[in-house]
Amino acid sequence: MGDFRAIAEAFVDARRHARALPDYPGVAPQDLAGAYQIQDAAIAIDGRMIVGWKVGKINAPLDEQLGANRLAGPIFADTVVVAADGVPDMPIFAEGFAAAEAELLLHIAPGNADARPETDAETRLVIDEVRLGIEIASSPYPGINSDGPAVTASDYGNNHGLVVGAALDDWRDVDLCAIPVRTLIDGEVIGSATAATMLDGPYGAVRFLLANLASRGVDISTGVWVSSGAITGVHPVSPGQRVEAVFGMHGSVYCTIGTAKVV
Repeated sequence: MGDFRAIAEAFVDARRHARALPDYPGVAPQDLAGAYQIQDAAIAIDGRMIVGWKVGKINAPLDEQLGANRLAGPIFADTVVVAADGVPDMPIFAEGFAAAEAELLLHIAPGNADARPETDAETRLVIDEVRLGIEIASSPYPGINSDGPAVTASDYGNNHGLVVGAALDDWRDVDLCAIPVRTLIDGEVIGSATAATMLDGPYGAVRFLLANLASRGVDISTGVWVSSGAITGVHPVSPGQRVEAVFGMHGSVYCTIGTAKVV
């Protein structure tokens, strides 16, 4: 546990001081159990309020090697921006890793921490809101994604913010996996897809997260947002760029990319 805590401390310190970590700060975890030990230690050291969790896909063949096809990471309250009339500026670690991802955001209603739905119909019963969104994936460590899912999970799942867009009206009657999604950077389309490419879709991400957090003893009884996965891909971004996520007829979400500051 000593090395896990030292790694966690290094990541929290780098994030607080907005500085890069050119090398992984210790012996990188080789499995998800070790990754979540580091993540949980970092959450305890960090101390900020968690209002959501990002869920990311683990591709083959690593899904079989690691025994899971998704990973999770915390989203802190002070990194969440509710987009209204303006275009929020979302900070990244410019000398680390940074990307933007178009995602559907599902809110697990309070009182559902013990729920274990098995179908989409059952999962809809634990959700009270769906919104359009953009996840900012950024870490002080440049190799956070290239080093594999265990390393990604170890540093907050590579999350550094969330743009919460408009509510998806009548979401219970919408096929979430059929919504055509496009991501644009500086006006250029760089990815398009639907959530049908994301394993068992956004509701599957909710089911995964409920089980994952329960196994780690994380209490979400007051409700929590689920950023359900990068629909069009993980798209690298740099300070000064503008990101737009378009969700078919349902609307768009915008943000600009800034630079992380010392907190």
